[in-house]
Amino acid sequence: MISTGSVVDYAEKVRQLVKPERYEHILRVAELAAQIAKANALDEGKAYLAAILHDAARDLSGERLQELAPPENEIERNHPLALHGRAGRRLAQEWGVEDEEVLEAIEGHVYGVSPDHKIGMALYIADVSEPGRGVNHEIREMALSGRLEEAYQKAVICKVRYLQQKGITPHPRTWAAYQALQQSRDAG
Repeated sequence: MISTGSVVDYAEKVRQLVKPERYEHILRVAELAAQIAKANALDEGKAYLAAILHDAARDLSGERLQELAPPENEIERNHPLALHGRAGRRLAQEWGVEDEEVLEAIEGHVYGVSPDHKIGMALYIADVSEPGRGVNHEIREMALSGRLEEAYQKAVICKVRYLQQKGITPHPRTWAAYQALQQSRDAG
């Protein structure tokens, strides 16, 4: 069980690292992730904690991101912001978070997670569909109605299509998540 005091402490650490607008986004994502978790019979505390921590590294310099999460490929070398999920995981670990499910969700919110990672799915969906973004309402409603896997699949497909339309090569981990979803859909 995650204590409320520790979540408050983590939230304060994050608040000190990010811009005020980013912190407001983080709070909206945390509330939505907990709601999605509840609607899908998942651990609300884990979803909330992962969401509070998901963008902890988002406003760090490219240099600091690369220190926390050394680039693994060309995309990460050219676009250090792609590292903020892995860097956020590292910060969370440094702050004492040990729950692997929470850590994987933090890292995976940028790239996507495997189809069996439910807390990661809840966070990914909450991040792309929180009301402040003004987009992906149908994905949010799908997840809140207990259709987590379907909402996650739609969210990843939308992200890949968006990147392709912009002429941006998706991150290899995003491709892997996309392909895993395609395979699970074809198998089902």
